[in-house]
Amino acid sequence: MQKAWFYEEYGPKEVLKLGDLPIPSPLHNQLLVQVHAAALNPIDSKRRLRPIFPSEFPVVPGCDMAGVVIGKGINVKKFEIGDEVYGNIQDFNNTDENPKQLGTLAQFIVVEEKLVARKPKCLSFEEAASLPLAVQTAIEGFKTGDFKKGDCKKSIVVAKKDGAIVDITWPPSHPRAVYSSLSVSGEILENLRPYLERGELKAVIDPKGEYDFENVIEAFGYIETGRAWGKVVVSCFPNNNMENHHSSNILSEIDNNIQHVSGNLAKDLYCLK
Repeated sequence: MQKAWFYEEYGPKEVLKLGDLPIPSPLHNQLLVQVHAAALNPIDSKRRLRPIFPSEFPVVPGCDMAGVVIGKGINVKKFEIGDEVYGNIQDFNNTDENPKQLGTLAQFIVVEEKLVARKPKCLSFEEAASLPLAVQTAIEGFKTGDFKKGDCKKSIVVAKKDGAIVDITWPPSHPRAVYSSLSVSGEILENLRPYLERGELKAVIDPKGEYDFENVIEAFGYIETGRAWGKVVVSCFPNNNMENHHSSNILSEIDNNIQHVSGNLAKDLYCLK
């Protein structure tokens, strides 16, 4: 079992509980990642308050994470055990599947390899976790506004009377807003690597926005004030030194979980050191 924050009903931050959930089993195209840091986003609160996406309970909130690969499916080619990765694990534009029930406020998560990228060595886990959804949203804004390299004087009228309103978050924040879907992929993050390594793009974590794993409710309370001007990040996940989660123990638990996968998908779906 693993420690995770989850809720079993919709409501305010107080519906969140810290408890034990099974360690997930990676499918053929997924990574099993030990989370070292996760970032909170407004969508995490919106999803907890009301059923904007179909989902079964319990739900573990969280989109953004940074961590270490400890297992992978047989079709994963880009990553190896021990790689440090980061990304937004929730692809809300995938109409074939509902959003993941297991978000990033858990010790271990599974994520499709196409949604994550290698963590730049110049970034801490906390800095890396703060970036994915924010930069993907910003890039979508640049695309929607048709920004080109070298543009420096272009401006966009966000809203005027009877004017068009484009919203790249879901659900739209204005009744007249036209929704523009957000592109989620690890390729976007990989393309940003040179800018991060040169220091041209930097993570901005709110001075009050770093919380320990045990203080997630307090972290949600801060982000829901609307006064955070940097990202709110959760770190100090329990047992990140793996002393109490030896790979053989994880393998044993995944063996138990894998029986819930239908068909001939079985022990070949993953590999662990």
